[in-house]
Amino acid sequence: MSITNITTLADTKFLKLYNAEYINKNGNPKNWSIASRKDLNTLKDNYFNGAEGDIDAVIIIAMYIDKATFVDKATPAEENKLVVIKQFRVPLNDYVYEIPAGLIDAGEDFETTVKRELKEETGLDLLKIDFKKTKAKAYISAGMTDESAALVYCTCQGSISKAYLEPDEDIEIMLLSKAEAKSLITSNEKIDIKAYLAIQNFIG
Repeated sequence: MSITNITTLADTKFLKLYNAEYINKNGNPKNWSIASRKDLNTLKDNYFNGAEGDIDAVIIIAMYIDKATFVDKATPAEENKLVVIKQFRVPLNDYVYEIPAGLIDAGEDFETTVKRELKEETGLDLLKIDFKKTKAKAYISAGMTDESAALVYCTCQGSISKAYLEPDEDIEIMLLSKAEAKSLITSNEKIDIKAYLAIQNFIG
């Protein structure tokens, strides 16, 4: 199977919609709608010239480390907690539980984006990225979009704050214990699949 042509259906600031003409495995011409964050020239370069596409976003699995762990080894530290957010999402017209995430700005590497997005969405400060667990590039929903993201495991500290949120971000920030996380994924609350999998991994 291979794409033979691609044309623009819609073009907005953050998202584009393309029609891809392709030949299926039986040799028949077909069409597929593709959502992408890339412009047409970049997409054509990826498809027809073998160019490696840049990562679009970061997905942040952040563990909040209790300060007592570092300050006084004799003081029992609280259980480390998973950073989870509850955010209003226009396509759902509702709030949904997620983990912090964001788009990579031009000229940024994903480590810079993680630090910036974690601060913006939660007020927390990045401590350290676990590069052994981090996946530098993974795909979000390959049946619909070419969007890719770095899946980043990290630790953080600091105080929760909404002071850095953008006007269109309506976010509640939570530090979940394993018990609270388990209660969330067994509830009927709306939850993003990435958050669901992160929580499953967290509770073991």
